[in-house]
Amino acid sequence: MATQILTLVGVLIGALTYFATASIERAKSRREMTTRWDERKLETYIEYVTCIKEISRAARDAGRARDEGRDPAEALWAMEASENKRSVLFETFILLSHDAAATAAHAVNQRTWELLRAAREPGNGTAQLDIPLVEALNGLHAAARSDLAIGRAAGGR
Repeated sequence: MATQILTLVGVLIGALTYFATASIERAKSRREMTTRWDERKLETYIEYVTCIKEISRAARDAGRARDEGRDPAEALWAMEASENKRSVLFETFILLSHDAAATAAHAVNQRTWELLRAAREPGNGTAQLDIPLVEALNGLHAAARSDLAIGRAAGGR
């Protein structure tokens, strides 16, 4: 009888060890997956904001060219190319981001479209391109930092 009890205790200890190890491995796997998604999310946020800045820079270049009596075609072409890239990046952004960051990105899109419309107008120079894009980007930066838990302890998520 004693050997059967010892065998049963051994089996129970083995089962507990197995479940504890499996639980630890699952938690480790979840942390690794979260880290991977956060890295992908950060890359997407950076690419999206960079694209917005490229659009803004090209629009201002087009406005300056008009102000100086030069042809803005090259700057407008660069602006349109960046807008096409932004459109694709935005889909990834929305899929990966939390609601606050997605809402902030929608606001950035609205300001960007206003800038694009103004830059496409043949008579518009830099004076007509005063669109509040920076304020929208600041809101996006804050939402992205919150989404990525930047500035907080990682455990405070």
